[in-house]
Amino acid sequence: MIFDEIPAFATLLKIAKRLRELNIAYAVTGDLAMFFHGLERSTDVLELLVSRESQGEIHQRVTGLDFISSGYGSKDIRDKANDATVKFIVAGDFPGDGRRKPVVHPDPLEASVEKDGIRWMKLPVLIDIKLASGMTNPGRLKDLDDVRELIEALHLSADYAEQLNPYVREKFEELRRAGEKES
Repeated sequence: MIFDEIPAFATLLKIAKRLRELNIAYAVTGDLAMFFHGLERSTDVLELLVSRESQGEIHQRVTGLDFISSGYGSKDIRDKANDATVKFIVAGDFPGDGRRKPVVHPDPLEASVEKDGIRWMKLPVLIDIKLASGMTNPGRLKDLDDVRELIEALHLSADYAEQLNPYVREKFEELRRAGEKES
């Protein structure tokens, strides 16, 4: 599978260009970021980490011809041409249950690396957020499975945990060991 075959990728190319023009910081997270880091999957949802202020500006300056609001009061938008949803994750919010914890959705520029004009969330940050989310919200257990799949696909060793927030290291190691037992 290649990026061009993923429904949300065309949406990413379009909105990334517009965000660059508006000088709005963002980081691609979620399924597309996992694909970028080596775990292939398809999705029609593009998740972008943005600041609270940027989220409002995006709604004011990006919605229109190509993008429409997903509904009254929704912070998400839809790409009319690709029928993909753009879901905004807000820096400063807490993953999972939304309660205060040592892992927080970070500043998009600090949490990302640019490649080919697109800002991608760094892998350790992505893992931190997914682990914190799955650890604190029983409805987000898929996030833990995503990390388990990343560990397996990327052959992440026990040493990798040193790059993670101390809050999630034990869960990372638990998932890594469980994957070894399944092999």
